[in-house]
Amino acid sequence: MEYGAYEDRAPDEQYRRILGAILECGIPVPTRQGPEALTLMQQTMSFDLANGFPVITERSLARFWRKPIGELCAFINGARTLDALAEFGCDWWGPWASEGKTSRRGLPPGDLGPGSYGGAFHDFPTAEGPGFDQFRHLVEQLRELPGDRTHFVSPWIPQYQVRGEGKTPKTTISPCHGWVHVRVLGGKLHLHMFQRSGDVPVGVPSNMIQYAALLLMLEHLTGIPAARYYHTISDAHVYADQVDRVRGMLDREPRRLPTVTLNESGRRVKDIHDFRPEHFDLADYDPHPAIGSIPVAT
Repeated sequence: MEYGAYEDRAPDEQYRRILGAILECGIPVPTRQGPEALTLMQQTMSFDLANGFPVITERSLARFWRKPIGELCAFINGARTLDALAEFGCDWWGPWASEGKTSRRGLPPGDLGPGSYGGAFHDFPTAEGPGFDQFRHLVEQLRELPGDRTHFVSPWIPQYQVRGEGKTPKTTISPCHGWVHVRVLGGKLHLHMFQRSGDVPVGVPSNMIQYAALLLMLEHLTGIPAARYYHTISDAHVYADQVDRVRGMLDREPRRLPTVTLNESGRRVKDIHDFRPEHFDLADYDPHPAIGSIPVAT
């Protein structure tokens, strides 16, 4: 995959369009987290990577952008505890693994549960016994059968997500992102990430980075050039206490997307489990300044 020259890239407005659409047309709904959420269904973005890598420019992520990649690397390796996540630089999962949340689900303190991202991606339960490593299989299948339509990964283990009277889920938070479908079209990789639920001001920018980075990982491991990243949010929402910050972002003009590449150490990686955030470099990034703290629902 080759990026176009920075000066030739068109400023991208897709993310800000979703923010604007939610503020204009979103339906207010109550939430478990407390604040109401303005909600729209089925919002989609499509990024030709030649026009830049999807790191938003409406506010600066310059000091944060590698952390979502580290989170995905952790999940690919099966991380589901606070200690395991910390090994990948993920230090923000504490509120979702509190004693209150884990004890209600019969989980040890600090454990997100077998139904979490790491459990599903690396140890999906099978009738045969051993857990199934979805990402290892994804790479193997792309190499062996690139033309298939079945290059798919799911974070959802249905029996671990049950809710209602007399039912206990086996995770402290139901997966919001990570349904991945990869296709080889015209000899190039296309990756579509479907997201069940998206906190558009806070969570979605991180998800855009981590799954576009996955596309670069797959390009490197398969030798198939990356072409386009697609991102669909089924339940796209802005919490009521985020609205003022969102309005501030919408007042800013769109800018060109940056360049993200694998560096020399990243190009030496041979196994998808061995990628780390420091294997990626960011260039050509000219965002608007940080906009202050945006509330995060827990």
